[in-house]
Amino acid sequence: MKHILFELEGCPFSTLDDEEHIKFCLLHASEVSHSKVLKIETHKFEPQGVTGFALLADSHLSIHTWPEKGVAICDIFTCGDGCQPELAVEYLSEWLESTNTKSKCYERI
Repeated sequence: MKHILFELEGCPFSTLDDEEHIKFCLLHASEVSHSKVLKIETHKFEPQGVTGFALLADSHLSIHTWPEKGVAICDIFTCGDGCQPELAVEYLSEWLESTNTKSKCYERI
């Protein structure tokens, strides 16, 4: 089981404030990591920001954005043997146009 906490910095405001783009990224990041998506939920805040969550058969992927700061704080937890959560981190970093990605991986039980 792996749990990766990661921060995406330097992301464009418009990318982090686009709820549909965040949904797209959650879906595809989950698929890239070889995780089965059960459900995706997002919420758009006013005046800006999006929170999103992908419920995975293997656990979850979440994102919280602060467009005014160019930052997204995320995590992915997977418990399946075939999952590669590192690929989701790489995917989100690329698609949210992060200029600096910080991550920490924890092995759980």
